[in-house]
Amino acid sequence: MRKLGLLSVAVMLLFVLAACGNEGSANSSNNTTSANNTTNVDNTTAPKEVTSNKEIKKLSVGFVPSRDPAEIVTATEPLKKLLTQELAGLGYDVGEVEITVGTSYEAVGEGLSAGTVDVGLIPGGTYVLYDDGAEVILTATRDGLSNDSDNPVDWNKNEPTAPTTNQATSYRAILVAGPSEKGKALAAKVNNGEALTFEDLNNVSWNVMSSSSPAGYIYPALWLKENFSKTITDLSQVVQADSYASAFARLAAGQTDVLVTYADARRDYEEKWTTEFTRTASIWEETDLIGVMPAIYNDTVSVSKNSEIMDESLKTALEQAFINIGNSAEGKEVIAIYSHGGYQVATDADYDNERKAQELVQQLK
Repeated sequence: MRKLGLLSVAVMLLFVLAACGNEGSANSSNNTTSANNTTNVDNTTAPKEVTSNKEIKKLSVGFVPSRDPAEIVTATEPLKKLLTQELAGLGYDVGEVEITVGTSYEAVGEGLSAGTVDVGLIPGGTYVLYDDGAEVILTATRDGLSNDSDNPVDWNKNEPTAPTTNQATSYRAILVAGPSEKGKALAAKVNNGEALTFEDLNNVSWNVMSSSSPAGYIYPALWLKENFSKTITDLSQVVQADSYASAFARLAAGQTDVLVTYADARRDYEEKWTTEFTRTASIWEETDLIGVMPAIYNDTVSVSKNSEIMDESLKTALEQAFINIGNSAEGKEVIAIYSHGGYQVATDADYDNERKAQELVQQLK
């Protein structure tokens, strides 16, 4: 009996141990599954969205010939790298930035309208003539000048004109008398406080730019209209220059007596006056202002409405790229060729006064 009792106890112990072993196996299996499940959850992350820049094979940038074309091409060469770098950071990889200088202001406007030029740096006057195919995105700012009077005598007494640290969104057109005998006679009359007559102005040779140039044609035409009820087409001796460089060269040579230009372009040709143009006295000694026009809104950065690559996203990127370039030291050196100090966002309405000027000029022709 005692042996039977011991045997029964042994059997019961075996069952208990087996049950404990099975429970441990089950728990181990459950724990492993749980651990595996937890590991799977922790290591599972949402797939990252891969973004890449949009590729543009070529971006065409057109400049108007307000300076010597070769000089513009040389000065703006670094813009290719700057634009490429800025646009890369704004979502666009540009294979090539092509920079061209139009044969005329109108040529750049026509390029924008046709879509063969993607971005154009053009005056407000050119922009409003071609706004059916171009859209302004930025206006240039310029260093202010020490002279800004409506009276040319004030400029002549305060020579040379110097830059200031103030940034301006507008500029003046000026009428400059050169070192020719007739040019000096006009300047002497103005500096003596005598009013010029249309006969005085009609008796001299004028150098003007193309008809879409604000400083080189449009505002001088309005000035003539307001002061003498005449316009440029009423003048008997008018020469149209292909650039301000050639206009100043003619003035220095005495081939023309007066020229119309932006204020104060004499600063840009001060060195050439006594070197390339071979004058012995400085440009400030040999020239004087005989007329000052009303303020003109600055140049534009405009984009083509008909460019195959242009869309709202690229326009926004170009806006920021040019602003960034204008804020950098290297960029300022490049855009100084146009006397630009930087850029700010512009709207089409900013140039409504320019449209009025253009309409009046059309009526005057």
